[in-house]
Amino acid sequence: MGFDRRHARMIATALTALALTGSGALLVLAWQNGMFASVLGLSLCAGWAILAACWTIARRPASPGSSEAVRTTDNGPPLAALVDQIPLPLLRIDRGRARAINRASRTLFATDDRLTPTPPALLDPRESRLRHEGRSWRIERVASSERALVILIDIEVERRAAEAHADNEMIDILGHELLNGLSPIVSLADSALVAAERSDRRLPGILATLARRIEGLERFTRAYRMLARLPMPVRTPLLPVILAEDLGRLFAERFEERVALSIRVPPGIIGTCDRDQMTQAIWALLQNAAEAALEGAVAPRVTLSFQGDGKSFRVSVADSGGGVAAPERARIFRPFHTTKPEGSGIGLTLARRIARAHGGDLTLLPIAETTFEMTIPAA
Repeated sequence: MGFDRRHARMIATALTALALTGSGALLVLAWQNGMFASVLGLSLCAGWAILAACWTIARRPASPGSSEAVRTTDNGPPLAALVDQIPLPLLRIDRGRARAINRASRTLFATDDRLTPTPPALLDPRESRLRHEGRSWRIERVASSERALVILIDIEVERRAAEAHADNEMIDILGHELLNGLSPIVSLADSALVAAERSDRRLPGILATLARRIEGLERFTRAYRMLARLPMPVRTPLLPVILAEDLGRLFAERFEERVALSIRVPPGIIGTCDRDQMTQAIWALLQNAAEAALEGAVAPRVTLSFQGDGKSFRVSVADSGGGVAAPERARIFRPFHTTKPEGSGIGLTLARRIARAHGGDLTLLPIAETTFEMTIPAA
């Protein structure tokens, strides 16, 4: 069984101390008895012991390769080899100089070590984007006072991955909705054939139900086309009071006296937006609010409010319904997601897309009364 270097040093130091102590005692005895030759021999032995001790203590383990030996993991390949296989470019920033520390970064910057010249964006801790070789990269930093580890993430790859995820989710939703719509149609068609062969009196009722299901599927398809083909907005000055009057008439025609509508328009507000798209977005919010209010436990009520400060134009729609459950808050803006038996799941999604096409957004406010707020920044 062998000893490692640390144990060997401890043993050598202990034996050297014993040798020096014994040599000193023998030197004293030899000098007292006149044995000068023995004194000389013991002096040489003591000198050898001292030199051996100094050499053992000062000795350092020599690495088989360069002085910067690569540290290894306990039961695996060298750490540098693992870092080298990371597909993201890794860089080390040290006192204004950037070095490539893995294969991806060496390939990207065509260097074996130092980046010459170093892109200024890598040296500025405030920068979060890098443009290099016609590609855009997002910069992630792990920094100390003078040093930093930089990770570069390809924005185009991220965008493609996000688009692929969105496309897959949309295809899943479309497939689910189409199957849900087609399955009862196929079943009703089979029932109609059987009823026709037997001259069954239920045939007219079956055909009427079949027609309604086909109309529902057609509405869904039209809603999807409207959502997918939303044009870019054409922004023009808009007086909210005129828009509110039009929407009030539409609301009264659609819901008659079943739901009370309150409209608040402060004087002097002017918005800049696409009037047709804004009407469509607000009408979707009003319909959603009215349907929720009708399902509530109190008198159905909807409030439409306009606000503006010159920097932004805000529209909020509140209702007296039972509110949006916490699990639904994260899903209400997803295309075709609905909790209503006859809902298409398009209204809120379309309203948000219109708001974002204008550079704004549509959010569900975190307050007790269910309130959707659409913010449109000034042009």
